[in-house]
Amino acid sequence: MMIRPAPHELSRADFITAFGGIYEHSPWVAEALLDIGIGPQDANPAVLANRMADIVDAAGFDKQTELLCAHPELAGKLAIAGSLTASSSAEQASAALEHCSADEFAAFQDLNKRYGEKFGHPFIIAVRGLNRATILSAFRQRIAHSADQEFTIALGEVHKIARLRLEQLAIA
Repeated sequence: MMIRPAPHELSRADFITAFGGIYEHSPWVAEALLDIGIGPQDANPAVLANRMADIVDAAGFDKQTELLCAHPELAGKLAIAGSLTASSSAEQASAALEHCSADEFAAFQDLNKRYGEKFGHPFIIAVRGLNRATILSAFRQRIAHSADQEFTIALGEVHKIARLRLEQLAIA
């Protein structure tokens, strides 16, 4: 599975357009990758995902926190207003979050508020392939974590989301 057109064949502007949203509202990841240099190997989604993850991992706590904060809440205000990015909207729809029961919606709202107050960023989980019950269960478990534990887990989920988005480009 390869990404076409190959990333190294794109102009800088076209690369940023195609890959600037892989990490939610964080085109700096794609820009940093271009600055390092890309080649034919980057047409492989796994290679590109690993290289982009390395950039994020090396970015430092402040930039990583900014990245986490760029993500929307699950079944949150942006989803209700229809203001999610196309990728986030499709991902949340894949878990049928727009079909929450009143109780599920209330649980998401409560957990979003408590989680944000405790950790300073939204709860992040790669929802593709999960259902509302599984997501809510993970949410309830993870809210009990320490800030360090949850930061690490959330960053790992961001990397998983990015990898899934890159894989989606390869099959689109």
